[in-house]
Amino acid sequence: MGLKTKKAAHGKKKHRATEAIQSDGAQVTPHLPAHDEIKHRAYEIYLSQGATDGHDLEDWLQAERGLREASGKAASE
Repeated sequence: MGLKTKKAAHGKKKHRATEAIQSDGAQVTPHLPAHDEIKHRAYEIYLSQGATDGHDLEDWLQAERGLREASGKAASE
């Protein structure tokens, strides 16, 4: 089952959410990791890189991206 993504506007708000569209046309809302999940994973990344300070934003974004990708793979299985 293939997935396509598109941007969906919600009312007149400037915020846009990404939706996944399955090949059968069904819309799937991707799992967004919780703040605590991201925080825990970012801390693991920090420790794995020798607890080097100054990379907190990069660690956070890497954690968030990894968790989203992992949840997307799990949802498509």
